[in-house]
Amino acid sequence: MTNQEPPSEPVDPVKPEAVIAPAEASHNRVGNFISHINIMQIVLIIVLAAFLWQWFDTRLQLNNMQHDLARRLAEMDGNNKANQVLTTQVQETMRELSVKVGVLDAHSAEAQNQRAALESLYHDLSGSRDETVLAEVEQLLLIAEQQLQLSANVKAALIAMQQADDRLKRMDRAALNGLRKAINRDIDKLRILPDVDIQDFKFRLDNLIAEVDTLQLVQDIAHVPQEKNIATITPVSNEAAWRRLLREIREDVSRLVRIQNTQKRELPLLPPTQTFFLRENLKLRLLSARLSLLSRDDMSFKHDLQSAQEWIVRYFDVQSTSGALAVTTLQKLRESSNINIELPDVSTSLEAARNYRSSLGKESR
Repeated sequence: MTNQEPPSEPVDPVKPEAVIAPAEASHNRVGNFISHINIMQIVLIIVLAAFLWQWFDTRLQLNNMQHDLARRLAEMDGNNKANQVLTTQVQETMRELSVKVGVLDAHSAEAQNQRAALESLYHDLSGSRDETVLAEVEQLLLIAEQQLQLSANVKAALIAMQQADDRLKRMDRAALNGLRKAINRDIDKLRILPDVDIQDFKFRLDNLIAEVDTLQLVQDIAHVPQEKNIATITPVSNEAAWRRLLREIREDVSRLVRIQNTQKRELPLLPPTQTFFLRENLKLRLLSARLSLLSRDDMSFKHDLQSAQEWIVRYFDVQSTSGALAVTTLQKLRESSNINIELPDVSTSLEAARNYRSSLGKESR
């Protein structure tokens, strides 16, 4: 008997539901989680997210504030260093001016010593009239030459030479005609020079230097209220309390803001320390112009006057009486004639007087 194999059981094909089952299970879990979340939990999640965002934004703002504070501290440190450098420059300029003033004092002391020597010479030469007059003439001519060389004072030199000629004229000696001709030639050289009143320029500059502290700054004038432009409202009798309150509030608000045209593109605002240095630098600039005037340096003189005028126009109130007068004075000094005059050589008359006096001393021996 043949063994027959049992029929194999039919294999069922893979059902598609078995593959889709895991995806459906995950969707079901998410749906179940969402269904279990209530409104209160959603609100708490939103509040927590807002709190985290607010904390992050606050932390960012604090970092920005720290960077800004560090930058401002660095700027303040730079300003302090700049002020120290400016103070050092002012001190150096004052030392230079002190040296120049010392030189001028030395020249003045030398002139005083020469005057004292001239007075003593009068007493020593009182025995001989001719020698005394010639000594006077020689000293006057020496003073004239020194006035031209040291301070370029043409008027003082001309006066001294004219006095020397007058003394020789009173002697009425024919032998002195050659000396008088030499003196008159030098006098003619001085008379043809343009008239520049150095003493008047010095007087004006000294007045300007003295008035620098009285000039008002533009930033100070801009904050002064003009009472005449404020409209005053007379209170009405038997006025209601609420109307009076509204009227007073309107008046106070109208005084808070005031618009004024300063005729400037930008209003320079300076702290008190810099206003002090501004006035001191303006004085130094005018003193520099005074020294340039004495040394007949026309370019430096006009440059210093122009700088001083620009500072006054920019920082000070030129509408006031003192400010307008200062600007006008500086403008007139700048437009004046050239102070750089080529001075002539007047040593010819002095040499002639010395030669005549030496020849007279030989004849007396």
